[in-house]
Amino acid sequence: MIKAVIFDIDNTLMDFMRMKRASVDSAVDAMIDAGLNIPKEKMVENIFNIYWQEGIEDQNIFDKVLTKEFGEIDYKILAAGIIGYKRAKEGHMTLYPHVKLTLTKLLKNGIKMGVVSDAPRLPVWLRIVALGLHHYFEHVVTFDDTGERKPSPKPFIKILELLDVKPENSIMLGDWAERDIKGAKNMGMRTAWAKYGNEFDTIKSGADYELEDIQDIIEIVDEAQRSDKTVANG
Repeated sequence: MIKAVIFDIDNTLMDFMRMKRASVDSAVDAMIDAGLNIPKEKMVENIFNIYWQEGIEDQNIFDKVLTKEFGEIDYKILAAGIIGYKRAKEGHMTLYPHVKLTLTKLLKNGIKMGVVSDAPRLPVWLRIVALGLHHYFEHVVTFDDTGERKPSPKPFIKILELLDVKPENSIMLGDWAERDIKGAKNMGMRTAWAKYGNEFDTIKSGADYELEDIQDIIEIVDEAQRSDKTVANG
């Protein structure tokens, strides 16, 4: 019996990388307008190189890139970049289609819902509230809550304890096969891969289910309930 669905956020509920690319693009345009003397393509590449090395949530990314490129920070350029980034971020923070419809249906069906994210606590909550999702989730586990990222068992253990459900009675929905799917399967949870959010060119996710649309999870949960009842009834 499925009693809980646990979600990743980025590239599962929202198109995080679309937002990130648009925000960086806007930031670099603003920095160039403020006097940054470097080709746009090179600056964008430099920013993402550091993101991949030090984490996509790095809050000091522009400081680091400017220091690395010029040996110092021009605060006029830095300020322009930060403002350009924030303006674009607000305009591109959007949910995938059918997210609220899906969460509402699961809630009405009595399914508990939670979040496990590798991002720090504040950015996670800012995204959840900005997207209007804060009334759906009973509990949210972030990197700050366990000090470890998926596929470590700690985040999964934490959310299962908070939701008071056993691994076999839960399903993890996420986009990152090596973290979301692998970590959840190691815990004995059922797994669903957000194929629609695939940013890693993953071919085989290893998940129990693969979703073309988030609302597919509704039928998956319903089917699992029916199957479990059939087995229980012998």
